[in-house]
Amino acid sequence: MEQNLDPSTKTLTKTLCAHLASAQFGDLPAKAVHEARRGVLDWIGCALAGSGHPTVSQLIAVLQEAGGKPQATVLGRNLKLGLLEAPLANGAMGHVLDYDDTHMGGVVLHTSSPVLAALFALAERTPVSGADLMLAYAVGFEAGVRTGRTAPGHHKGGWHLTGTLGSVAAGVAAGRLLGLDAQRLTYAMGIAATQAAGMQQNRGTMGKSFHAGKAAANGTLAALLAERGFDATQEIVEGEKGFARIYSDVAAPEALTADLGGAWLIESNGHKPYACGVVLHPLIDAVIAVRDAHAVDPAAVEEISLRVHPLVLSITGVREPSTGLQSKFSVAQSAAVALIDGTAGVAQYSDARAADPAVAALRRKVKPATDATLRRGEAHAAITAGGARYEAHIAHASGTADNPMSDAAIEAKFLANAVPVIGADRAKRASELVWALEKAIDARALIALLA
Repeated sequence: MEQNLDPSTKTLTKTLCAHLASAQFGDLPAKAVHEARRGVLDWIGCALAGSGHPTVSQLIAVLQEAGGKPQATVLGRNLKLGLLEAPLANGAMGHVLDYDDTHMGGVVLHTSSPVLAALFALAERTPVSGADLMLAYAVGFEAGVRTGRTAPGHHKGGWHLTGTLGSVAAGVAAGRLLGLDAQRLTYAMGIAATQAAGMQQNRGTMGKSFHAGKAAANGTLAALLAERGFDATQEIVEGEKGFARIYSDVAAPEALTADLGGAWLIESNGHKPYACGVVLHPLIDAVIAVRDAHAVDPAAVEEISLRVHPLVLSITGVREPSTGLQSKFSVAQSAAVALIDGTAGVAQYSDARAADPAVAALRRKVKPATDATLRRGEAHAAITAGGARYEAHIAHASGTADNPMSDAAIEAKFLANAVPVIGADRAKRASELVWALEKAIDARALIALLA
C-alpha cells in the first residue's frame, strides 16, 4: 500500500488542504461571516449551560488528576487545564445537552463543539484575532462536512459523526489557526482522521458527549504535531485504505473537492431550539403547533399519532428513558414534554423529568410511525383528545437552514444558557463581542468573559 509521502504529489486531500491553507478572512462572504458569529454565540452558550453537568464534572475530575500544566480555560468553571485536556472538557460540555448546532446538508454533524473547543484552547497558546478564529472555524466546517460527503454510508455503519468527522474538522481548523502551509495542513488532516472514532451505541450515555471532547483534543494534537513536521499520508480520505473506503460501504472521494471555492458550508449550518436529538425537532414543532392552536389538555389526550422520517425511530426510538441523557433520544419523551410544557429545553430532558409520572403516562400514548416520503426535517402530528382530532404538519423544522432561528432567537437562547453561569453583565458583554468578533484584536478577550 502506497503511503504517498512525496511532497510534490497532488492528491484530493492535499488539494482541499491547499485551498483551505490559502484562504483569507476576506474570502468569506458576508453570509459566512454572519453564520460564524451565530455559531460562536450559540456554542459558547451551550457549553456554559453544560458546564455544570455531572458528566462534565466527572470528566474534569479525571483530567485534573491526569493532566498537564494549566494553559487553557475551561468555560464556566474558573479553571484552566492543559492544552489537550481543556478542549476535551469544553468539547464535551458543548455537546452534553444535545443543544449544539447541527449541519444537515447531507451530513449530520455537530461541528462547533469539536472545532471551537480546539480553537479556543489554541487561542490562549498564541494570541489570535477574532477574524482569524472565525476563518479557522469556517475552514473546519469545510473539512468536516466535505469528508463526510465522501463516505455516504458512514452514519449507517454506526459511527457517531461528531466523533469521527469532528476530529477531522477540529484538526484542519486548528491547523489553519496555527497558520500551517498546505503540506503541514495535509499532515494535520491525516493525523486527525487516523484518530477518528465514536460509536452510536453510546447515544444516550455520557460517552456520547465524550466523543465531541475527544474530537476537539484529537484535532488540537494533530495540528500541534503537524506544526512540528510530524507527517501522515497525503491520501487520508481517498487512499486505498483511506477514510472514504474503510468508514463507509460506499466511497465517493471526488466529493472532497467538488465545487471547491463555491459557497462556504458554514452558510448552511443549523441551530437547535430544543435540547435533544435534531431529528426530533420537526415532531416537537408539530405537537407544539397543535397545543398552541387548540389548547389541548394533556390529561384528556387519548393518543398522539406521529408520522416521521424513518431515521427518527432508528436514532430516537427509546420508549421508556431512565435518565435525562437517554430521554434526549426518545420520540415519546419529546412529544410528551412538548404537549405538557410547550417547549423542549434543558429542563425537559433532566433525570427528574424522565421519571415524572405525568410525562411517563403521556409517553405511553405516543404512537409513532415512519413515512419514507418525508424529509428529515418534516413531520405530521395528530392528537386525539376529548373525542376530537387535531392535526399539524411541519414542512421544515425550526432551526434548519430552510427555517432558521432568527438572530434574536439565537441571542435569547445564549442568554438563557449563559446568564445562570457567568451572570447577566458578562453574558451581555460576551454577546456584544461575538456580534462584532471580526473586529476583536485578541480572542482572549472573549474567552476571559467565559471563564
